[in-house]
Amino acid sequence: MMPRCSVSSKEVQLFQSLNGLQQLAETRRFKAWFLDQFGVLHDGKKPYPGAISTLEKLASTGSKMVIISNSSRRASTTIEKMKSLGFDPSLFMGAITSGELTHQYLQRKDDAWFAALGRSCIHITWSDRGLISLEGLDVQVVENVEEAEFVLAHGSEALGHPSGAAIPMKLTDLEKILERCAAKRIPMVVANPDFVTVEARDLRVMPGTLAAKYEKLGGEVKWMGKPDKIIYEAAMAMAGVDASDSIAVGDSLHHDIKGANQAGIQSAFITGGIHATELGVGNFGETADLSSVEVLASKYNAYPSYVLPAFTW
Repeated sequence: MMPRCSVSSKEVQLFQSLNGLQQLAETRRFKAWFLDQFGVLHDGKKPYPGAISTLEKLASTGSKMVIISNSSRRASTTIEKMKSLGFDPSLFMGAITSGELTHQYLQRKDDAWFAALGRSCIHITWSDRGLISLEGLDVQVVENVEEAEFVLAHGSEALGHPSGAAIPMKLTDLEKILERCAAKRIPMVVANPDFVTVEARDLRVMPGTLAAKYEKLGGEVKWMGKPDKIIYEAAMAMAGVDASDSIAVGDSLHHDIKGANQAGIQSAFITGGIHATELGVGNFGETADLSSVEVLASKYNAYPSYVLPAFTW
């Protein structure tokens, strides 16, 4: 079935509804598959049913697979996480994460914007989910906004301490700190642009929510991940392909699908992830109403090439 999605009065975009990936994968149309992890391959606690076997079958077609994730963790940590969940790391060419890109740009500082940041930062990080190490970076975490030259947002649970510890804080308290940072007009680097993520079927607030709030306060934000094309360009470079040979698979219209649109690559939208409630999907593998997908795609101005319930074969 090929439902119509209105993009503008002059342009109509079509998406194809699929029950699984087999038909598409066996065409070998795409040399590289860029896969989101949370909401597609696993829920943060365990793999989705069929995800591991689907990866193995996809690999058997000769496809190159790269994890592209808005995780604030380094790429090596992401690969270890996948291994701990039962995925075979050798199936992937590697991982490109927002946290990895942020670390590299802060370390190299060969980009003019990053070179102008300075050293001292307010660090918004994780507590329950585990600290983010800044080892190897020429940055100094400070507690006082008056001393800070920029904001570094890896998490949404705690305020980083100069000692390397993290002080757990409520979201409202972190927002108050950001109000003072915005008043001082210092920039923010967000190492995880997601607004929410799926975690064991629940939605959890992510750093992108704080970054969006910071922009509304008038602050400048450097978004280090999807939907910015920076992460797709890095994935294409890793796989040695161009846009026409690539497809991105994700569950977020705003991040995964809009990002693919902006990078000029095809995309597959998984309806059972973060938009499941909006689409009226209650159970894993349940097919979403395609008219609801059209409405949601228009709402986010993000248009997938393919739509399917889950990452299954």
